[in-house]
Amino acid sequence: MNSNYLQRQPLAGNLIPKPVRVEKGKGPFSLTPKTEIVIPAESPAIGEIGAQLAAILAPLGGTPLKVSVCSGPPPEGSICLNTGSYPQLGAEGYRLEVGPNLVSLSANEPGGLFYGVQTIKQLFSSGPKGGPGLIEGVIIEDFPRFSWRGAMLDVARNFFSVQDVKGFIRYLAAYKFNRLHLHLSNDQGWRIMINSWPNLALHGGSGAVSGGRSGYYSQEEYSEIVAYAQSKQIIVVPEIDLPGHTTAALASYPELNRKGIAPPLYSGTEVGFSSLAPEKDLTYRFVSDVLEELAALTPGPYLHVGGDEALSTTPEEYEIFMSQLQPIVARLGKTMIGWGEIAHTPLQAGTIVQIWRREEIDAKKAAAQGVQVIMSPAYRAYMDMKYNESTKLGLSWAGLIKVEDAYNWDPAEVHALVPQNKILGVEAVLWTETIRTMADLENMVFPRLAGYAEIGWSPRKNRSWEEYRYRLAAHGRSWEKENINFYRCPEVPWGEQV
Repeated sequence: MNSNYLQRQPLAGNLIPKPVRVEKGKGPFSLTPKTEIVIPAESPAIGEIGAQLAAILAPLGGTPLKVSVCSGPPPEGSICLNTGSYPQLGAEGYRLEVGPNLVSLSANEPGGLFYGVQTIKQLFSSGPKGGPGLIEGVIIEDFPRFSWRGAMLDVARNFFSVQDVKGFIRYLAAYKFNRLHLHLSNDQGWRIMINSWPNLALHGGSGAVSGGRSGYYSQEEYSEIVAYAQSKQIIVVPEIDLPGHTTAALASYPELNRKGIAPPLYSGTEVGFSSLAPEKDLTYRFVSDVLEELAALTPGPYLHVGGDEALSTTPEEYEIFMSQLQPIVARLGKTMIGWGEIAHTPLQAGTIVQIWRREEIDAKKAAAQGVQVIMSPAYRAYMDMKYNESTKLGLSWAGLIKVEDAYNWDPAEVHALVPQNKILGVEAVLWTETIRTMADLENMVFPRLAGYAEIGWSPRKNRSWEEYRYRLAAHGRSWEKENINFYRCPEVPWGEQV
């Protein structure tokens, strides 16, 4: 093992995201064929989390682990999941104590237990010491810095199957993300069946970016994705991009067009040329029908309405459209989210603005209205940007984003005009102009995704690139075991035995 690394190595080894507080505990703890996972009472939510932990640990212990209910002291050698009152942990935090005879995981809510389980998984799989089924003694108190720790997947330009999206959800859950933003419509394709406007999916879903995959989700398939995400403590945030980026919709229904003539499906990558007609009553019936069906399928509190790059809509038309759109979202009982451009119109209280542009204007407008923001600066958080000039996949219009650049920034420092108490958190974004397969997705997402996870979860003062890159190297070995097609960037010592 690299002796310099031992000096850099924190307690709890190679955990990502880095925990808030770590102390050395008594240990180690070893899995045995008799190890049980104990939950305090009959609880479907906690029972499911216990079952997930049992599935994670079964290969290490050599036998399936039993999940049992225990009202008294937990048996020696068990892993105990507890819920109680821990004010310092909040809704998503957890306390983990690993001793020689017991692993105790405690939280206020099932979500905290789930995140603690991800930590237990990493302790077993990526620690530098011990072996299979063995972890060092440690005490961890951990909770997230930001409430919004998200990632966006563009399934509109290139379609991903239900199983592919579930795979992406698993990647997010492993690193304590809690939001999946699904970009369901764009010029190139429409990806969700709307029963009152079925041609959106039947015709609009047949489009894709050039060389990309077409398709759409039935309402049952979309519900399957949502339910799977919920089981991983992730809220799905669906986006229907309005009023621009709407060629797939306009091609599906001629009457939505100003002249009543449908354009052909579009497979290019240029933006800003399409728009719904803000002056037509039909536009708002269409929007209302679409969002009503989507809201009914989405138990989470958010609807993302896009609003970006509506270059074919005049500022006056854009403001008219947004003034009609906001009451529709409010009537559905949802919180509206839009890209930074929506801040240029009067916003209802509670609206969330997702900042993506480098220029200060969107942040200035959002700050003036006192709304909350999500930070997704394209030059740091867009995972479709190339790593360097020789990267085969991706684009470079926002810049080249090395793994170090993806890690070395802070949401509170992107735009000084936005008060820190208005920053909900961070969202990493993957557009799919050049992405076709899960292998492509993995290559652009890993290893940058782990850094975004740490930005969203860990305190800023505890983060250091020089130390982080060694923890990241250890995760590379785990990704190799999982056959994840990650990019081996030169600034990370992948080959060192850390």
